[in-house]
Amino acid sequence: MSSAADRPAVEVRGLTKRYSGTTAVDGLDLSLPRGHVLALLGPNGAGKTTTVETCEGFVRPDAGTVSVLGLDPVTQSEKLRPRIGVMPQGGGAYPGVRAEEMLRLVAACAANPLDPAWLIETLGLSGSARTPYKRLSGGQQQRLSLACALIGRPELVFLDEPTAGMDPQARRLVWELVRALRTDGVTVLLTTHLMEEAEALADHVVIIDHGRVVAEGTPSELTSEHPAEAQLRFRARAGMSTELLAAALPEDCRVVESSPGAYLVSGPVDPQVVSTVTAWCAQQGVLAEELHVGRRSLEDVFLDLTGRELRS
Repeated sequence: MSSAADRPAVEVRGLTKRYSGTTAVDGLDLSLPRGHVLALLGPNGAGKTTTVETCEGFVRPDAGTVSVLGLDPVTQSEKLRPRIGVMPQGGGAYPGVRAEEMLRLVAACAANPLDPAWLIETLGLSGSARTPYKRLSGGQQQRLSLACALIGRPELVFLDEPTAGMDPQARRLVWELVRALRTDGVTVLLTTHLMEEAEALADHVVIIDHGRVVAEGTPSELTSEHPAEAQLRFRARAGMSTELLAAALPEDCRVVESSPGAYLVSGPVDPQVVSTVTAWCAQQGVLAEELHVGRRSLEDVFLDLTGRELRS
């Protein structure tokens, strides 16, 4: 018989949630082992935040079951709340409270909190400790929200877009903190729009769209699903005919102009394909620059599964 420690930290089965006739989450399954980092990815409106808020106990599901640290997050919220940390979108702090005051207030509610002064310094907020929350920059607000999520030494942390609005230095700091949490055995469920972030941090990635799981696996499993495929990226004059270039290449190669002047050739890229691309560009009177051959990225997988059109 398995012990509680062997059970997943988060286990979701058949989760369904509707709002005014719109299905936000549609029969979703999710499992997060203890001590692991799971990245939940999806376009705007895919159901990520609703899924996370249901696991946190803020949203009651219409159907399905949700178990968090072996507890029902809605009916057993009083037992669960001291064991989890929550970093919501939008910060969640009082506009007029000073940064350090806010953190000390949250620490006062924890049984064995971290030292607020240490956490303020670690997250680079020492110079803003007495600044009201509403006067902090977006990145500083995010770091304070993260500090509030971690101050109570949680077993499980929910991070909703944890590095949104942060500069590269702050983003790397947060990444190191997430890695340190995993090393210490803390479980992390994060949502992010940054594919690089998911690849760098996650043990397991779940991609959802229209409230359903469309793919899951380790970052390497998702990006190597088609091992025979590679990619050739290059830059040249914007607006060249991708149809004509595709016609010059083998039938199983695909060509797109991913952004003005940035071209992507996908398929079995070999030396002959590279030679064909450079020769074709020369025929157009342009030089193919910044040529790079590599495997599919997580962003490519994400766009293939969820589409490339912009969503509101």
